[in-house]
Amino acid sequence: MERMFGTVVRGVRAPIIREGDDLAAIVADTVVEALRSENIPIGEKDVVAVTEAVVARAQGNYATVDQIAADVRAKLGGETIGVVFPILSRNRFSVLLKGFARGAKKVVLLLSYPSDEVGNHLVSQEALDKAGVDPYRDTLTKEQFREKFGTVLHPFTGVDYIDFYTSIVEGEGAQCQVLLSNDPTAILKYTKNVLTCDIHTRQRTKAILRAAGAERLAGMDDILSAPVEGSGYNPDYGLLGSNKATEERVKLFPRDCREFALAVQEKIRAATGKTVEAMVYGDGAFKDPVGKIWELADPVVSPGFTDGLIGQPNEVKLKYLADNNFAHLTGEALKEAIKEYIRQKDGDLTGRMESQGTTPRRLTDLIGSLCDLTSGSGDKGTPIVYIQGYFDNYTK
Repeated sequence: MERMFGTVVRGVRAPIIREGDDLAAIVADTVVEALRSENIPIGEKDVVAVTEAVVARAQGNYATVDQIAADVRAKLGGETIGVVFPILSRNRFSVLLKGFARGAKKVVLLLSYPSDEVGNHLVSQEALDKAGVDPYRDTLTKEQFREKFGTVLHPFTGVDYIDFYTSIVEGEGAQCQVLLSNDPTAILKYTKNVLTCDIHTRQRTKAILRAAGAERLAGMDDILSAPVEGSGYNPDYGLLGSNKATEERVKLFPRDCREFALAVQEKIRAATGKTVEAMVYGDGAFKDPVGKIWELADPVVSPGFTDGLIGQPNEVKLKYLADNNFAHLTGEALKEAIKEYIRQKDGDLTGRMESQGTTPRRLTDLIGSLCDLTSGSGDKGTPIVYIQGYFDNYTK
């Protein structure tokens, strides 16, 4: 009988992970036991994915507000600092901002508008149009913003982020000034000591500020890129990808994720004789069409993975073949013609009409997004995701 299912994705329940746990062993044992309990055969090229949150927790990769403040003070001087393009997030940024303010006497916040980098809106585009404000040209003070738009609450959180961030800075005993602009050099009228907080555009922002005369310049990827006073750290991403743990502590993005993925792969191979692919995943890369929020607040979807997940899909579009190459065929003849075409397809279909409409993204971004949607960010209790059949096609 012909197999009817293609890709199958399962969230796997796991023990609560604690600092110091041998996570690779726990993941391998949990997956193998879960498959046995459900009588599911393991296959070559199945994928085992683990959320970055439990990897960082097992590593003990945490930092306190005081440790963040110490590094900010050392790198930016401890006087007036500009904080440029932060995202609007209680979970992602509020505790970090507390550390920045604790490491300075004054903070000048430069917020992008109408939304932050990942799509959280301060004000709607329609409101900008009505007020005659050009976000690519106009820099507004907090007072000018209030005069034109009043108090604007985030539609999902109910938070006025301008007041919220101001209260955090002032709560640390620092002065706070707020500007709204999409020109990072606007900050240089107020201070030459700048901390860039954007994620995916950070290198460009730093280059623009450096060329415009910034004197002390760091990005969030430069803060806690090495241990400070016994803190956790991330040599590649610093504070990027961190999440609130408590009011005085953050969990950093995990380190050494490729080594972890390879360890999971080897332990499952030793237990089953099968070679799976393994990866660590964080935020998915997709956009909410209603709230306009782009999910990816981590610096990458996957910070580490095995070699079989390198690259992007090399697929043909079935409906293109059916409507064009084999439009004269029907039924079993059409089915067999398409299967044979897939068997004989080139190893690189870039630019070919037959691949038009397929998803031109990296495998890790696609699979990581699938995993993030499966595990969610709440109480499902499935920090491990097991995927079968992802690399199959119509011929298998």
